[in-house]
Amino acid sequence: MSGRNERGTPYASHTDAETEAMLSAVGVEGVDDLFDIPASVAFDGEFGIESRSEREAERHVRGLLARNDDLTEFLGRGHYEHYVPSLVDHISQRSEFLTSYTQYQPEVTQGFLQALFEYQSMLVELTGLEIVNASMYDHATALAEAALLAARVRSTDGDRVLVPDYLLESRRDVLESYTDGAGLSVETFDTDDGNVDVDALADAIDSDAVMVYAENPTALGTVEERLDAVGDLAADHDAMFCLGSDPVALSVLEEPASVGADVVVGDAAALGLPTAYGMGLGLFACREEFVRQVPGRLVGASEDESGRRSYTLTLQTREQHIRRERATSNICTNQAWVALRTAIHAASLGPGGLVDLANDCVRLAADLAGRLDEVEGVRAPVHDRHHFREFVARTDRPAAAVADDLEAEGFGVHAVDDHRVQVCITDANEHAADRLVAAFEEVA
Repeated sequence: MSGRNERGTPYASHTDAETEAMLSAVGVEGVDDLFDIPASVAFDGEFGIESRSEREAERHVRGLLARNDDLTEFLGRGHYEHYVPSLVDHISQRSEFLTSYTQYQPEVTQGFLQALFEYQSMLVELTGLEIVNASMYDHATALAEAALLAARVRSTDGDRVLVPDYLLESRRDVLESYTDGAGLSVETFDTDDGNVDVDALADAIDSDAVMVYAENPTALGTVEERLDAVGDLAADHDAMFCLGSDPVALSVLEEPASVGADVVVGDAAALGLPTAYGMGLGLFACREEFVRQVPGRLVGASEDESGRRSYTLTLQTREQHIRRERATSNICTNQAWVALRTAIHAASLGPGGLVDLANDCVRLAADLAGRLDEVEGVRAPVHDRHHFREFVARTDRPAAAVADDLEAEGFGVHAVDDHRVQVCITDANEHAADRLVAAFEEVA
């Protein structure tokens, strides 16, 4: 590329003459005329940021961060924090991983490809399904992609996606955004005491249903008890059965394949990432018959010309990989790095450690709910079910007031309606359980 004087900028390959010719063809006088930017937000040449030395800038930023509330979070509802071993940071932040782009050239990215293959293999074992991709953005987008897959592979016409009333609004919004263009409608069926009401689902489902969705554990923290009946209803009506979960819960709860799940979605970032409130890792697993319709990327194992085991991107269905309008997704590169972190964390725990962590999630939730149930003005848990990580508690005082008063005491919980709060406990915050109970005694 030529220099700035001849080409205009070091980044654009057009000469001044070429630029003039294009502007003339479009019918505008200058490049700025191609953009309609309001004057109130247009860059005026000044950032308005005071110049500071490195030390002054650090002091300024520390002052800004010090203004944040120092809360011990007992928040869940889709965002879960577990202790992430330092090993995960040390390995994943090596330059060959951290700076890697999509693994187009397998000959120079065998290590990364093998790690992604191991990630897929771990989730195959946990779900019982044959295919896992690497990976989706988060739980919501994985659910949306499952609905689009169902519409593509279902043998008869249909346009209804059935979801339980406990589905989080944030996930439903994404689902509806994705499915609107595909002509699908999202409809809700009732639940009973935090679990799927099988009779209500039987009344709602018919031959127009392309997919039935349920979660285990649910957004309320309850453990679904009749997933096999849900799977049977979906199969009887030729609808796809999609189950939402996560890799920690999958290590102790019913294997999705054994209850008839065709697709498993969720957020695998329960391992490998601290709570990010937005950054996730979408889990997507399915039966082998859908392999050609799986969104994202699949890493496969083969042999090189010397007979050595090797890895490559076997199926690449996103739009950047030549397929363009025939692509099934537009998943971005950085999700591979997040999957790497999850794989490292899972491998460091091992099968026994993963099960121990999951059992703690059951025990801690039951213990904390029992202690809060003894607090005057609180009933916990609301649902007479087994729970995983989190549970809903009823408060005599308005839930919003209780949540606000707990925040003033240094604790964060969710107010889910007028008189219900939701509390999530894991290995990351169990050290503060005694203080949370004491705070409830003060405010409830």
